[in-house]
Formats: sequence, C-alpha cells, structure tokens
Amino acid sequence: MTETMLAAGLPRPKSRAVQILRRLFTHPTFIAGAIGLAVVFAMAVLGLLLAQSDPNAIRITVRLKPPGPGHWFGTDNLGRDIWARMAHGAVISLQVGVAVVVVNGMLGTVLGALSGYFRWLDAPIMRLMDALMAFPSILLALGIAAAMGPSLTNVILALSVAHLPQTARLVRSSVLVLRRLEYVDAAKSFGARDRWIIGRHIVPNTISPLLVQLTSVFAYAVLAEATLSYLGVGLPPPTPSWGSIISDGRDYIVDAWWICLFPGIAITVTVLSLNLLGDGLRDVLDPRLKVNS
Repeated sequence: MTETMLAAGLPRPKSRAVQILRRLFTHPTFIAGAIGLAVVFAMAVLGLLLAQSDPNAIRITVRLKPPGPGHWFGTDNLGRDIWARMAHGAVISLQVGVAVVVVNGMLGTVLGALSGYFRWLDAPIMRLMDALMAFPSILLALGIAAAMGPSLTNVILALSVAHLPQTARLVRSSVLVLRRLEYVDAAKSFGARDRWIIGRHIVPNTISPLLVQLTSVFAYAVLAEATLSYLGVGLPPPTPSWGSIISDGRDYIVDAWWICLFPGIAITVTVLSLNLLGDGLRDVLDPRLKVNS
C-alpha cells in the first residue's frame, strides 16, 4: 500500500507514534501539565546547583527569617534555608514518584495479565486485590510504612502496594478483552506458548490505558509521600521532604507562614500537573475520546 501511494505521488502516511505525538503536543491540557512538571524538574535540578547552603545546616542567628536576599524562601525555626530544603525535597518526591510508578506498574501488569489470561488464577489474585481495596489507600500505606519503619525503600514499597489493586484490575480488564481477539487465537493455532502470547501480543496492547493510570499513581505517590512524612512515618529526619517541611512549620504558621506556604505550593503544582498530564494522555490514547487530529 505504501509503495503504491509513493508511486502515485501521494505523501507517505504518518506512523501511529508520530500522530500520537503530534496530538499530544497540540493538546492544551497535556501541554499545561508538561509545563508544570518541567518547572518542578527545573526546581529540583537548578535548586541543587544554585542552593549554596546545606539543607540541614542549623543557623540559629537567622531563624524564622522571612523571604529575601540570601534566603529566597526564608528560613525555618532552626535557621535552615527553605529553598535548599525544598530543592532536595523535590528530588526526593520525584524519586519516590518514579520508583512507585515502576514498581506498581510492573507488579500490576504481571498480576493483571496472569489474572486475566489464566482463568484459574483469576479468583485468588482478585480476592487478594479485593482484600487490599478494603482499606483506603492512604491508610493502607500508612499502616505498611509504620510497620516497616521510616525509610525511603519502605515508603516506596508501601505506596506501591497501596495502589496495586487499581493497576492490576485495569490490566486484567484489558487482558480479558484482548485474549478473545482473533490474532490471539491465530497465535495459539500456530502453537505459540502462552508466555510468548502474553508478552508479544497482549501486554503491549495494554500500554495506553496503563500509561494514563500510572500518571495518576505518580501524582498519588507524591501526595502520599508528603502525607506520610508530615505524619512522621515517611522519610527519617532530618531528610528534607516537602511533607516534613510543612510539619516543621505548622507550629509557626501564623508568624512564619512561608515555611508551609512554599512546599504546599510545590505539592499542589506537582499533583495538578500530573493530573493534567494524565487527562491529556487519556484524551489522546483513548479511541472513544479521540481529539481532532
């Protein structure tokens, strides 16, 4: 078909990937989310380069200093620079978000694919997911993190498990549809093994809805990590985290409002940007909501 079109002087048809990228970068919601997320990444990278002070350095002589020259975002009750602590906190939040997306995506894809393809595994896996869904995700993450102790690894595992049922169920629902399609039956008729069919034909076709789901998992991880750190079961002190910064400033919120304000804005911008990014991906990748190309 392509050779015939080229011979007739017609333009080469654009690949699906090119069409998706073109729609993404002309979608206002996706662009707004990408810009907001880029600002957070820039704060994490540039903040580490420009912040001259140690985020944990205590300087009592400049405690509770308002924003101004030398301390752009002011200082906290121990004289620690809020800008330096926020920059390091941005790195931690993004690190936690990416790690939770990877762990949650891998576990959810494996469990969802096995549950949807092998009917004898469906009941035990889904009953386990139902048991996890019986608890609100933040309470489940709080319980796991409190039981395992405060550390970066434990926070990542707790948040990954807490949001695992939604990812696994999403992949399972896609696999239940895909396993009945003709090309899967054709692969079976040629003697293809189940492992090859799942990895080659089924899992790649679950990527579109999975990407949308993982953007919400990313946003959830950033917000939940801040919540756990605020409650004291997240990262151990004095590790700078947006949630722990807000926790340190809650007793001074009237006289030193900047301690809570700036990390609160950072959390809001990050979560909102990720949600906008997910909405844009959904609009472009979901054939039922396809925008004009």
